[in-house]
Amino acid sequence: MQLDVLWQFMQVDMEADRFEGKMRQSENRQKLIKQRNFLMEQQANMKKLESDVAVMQDRLEAVSDEAERLEKVLANFCAEIEANQPKSAEGADARAESVRKVSDSLVRYEQELQKMRKDAETKDRQQKEIRVRAAKTKAEYDSLKKVYDEEYKADAQKLHEMRARTEAESKKVDPKMLERYRSIKQHCTPPMARLIDGQCSGCFMSLPSATLLELKAGERIVECDNCGRILYMEGGNA
Repeated sequence: MQLDVLWQFMQVDMEADRFEGKMRQSENRQKLIKQRNFLMEQQANMKKLESDVAVMQDRLEAVSDEAERLEKVLANFCAEIEANQPKSAEGADARAESVRKVSDSLVRYEQELQKMRKDAETKDRQQKEIRVRAAKTKAEYDSLKKVYDEEYKADAQKLHEMRARTEAESKKVDPKMLERYRSIKQHCTPPMARLIDGQCSGCFMSLPSATLLELKAGERIVECDNCGRILYMEGGNA
């Protein structure tokens, strides 16, 4: 009976699918993925830090140059005041105001320089911490990958054998029936369901009397009106 053959094929097919799913969800594989993602995250963090440090370095050089220039300007002001004493109160006030503005600007630049140096120390420490964490994770990753590669090699061989058996079983199935099975499998797994007490065992919905009669007649494939699975009644399908 063709549906019996298809049902037996499905058992082999589903067993191979379950094993492949188990391979994808293996504990070692999940750990490797987690460690790989962590390393990629650390690489991204390091690149951002390096970019931030480069921008900070450019700004640090610019601020340092400006602070140095202002120090010279202030020194020149002071020297000029000592060499040429103002002849009026207005002149003295004007020079004092110029000195004050330069001094205030210099203080602001020095404060910015101090903050930038602290930020640079912080980013340098962050870079070192990232390198340490990444190196530790990379060592763990390399060690675990050796174990996983051996595990995967054995599982891949087993899966290959299971898929070969599935392929051999598929040759026993009517091609049109197999095509319909694979079409249903794309959106519904497993693609076949037993008939149990007038219900589809896939979605547990009760089937109409007409569907039950058609299924018992065994003249063609009958699908569940609700979930679309191929219905199977052991010993009752031609």
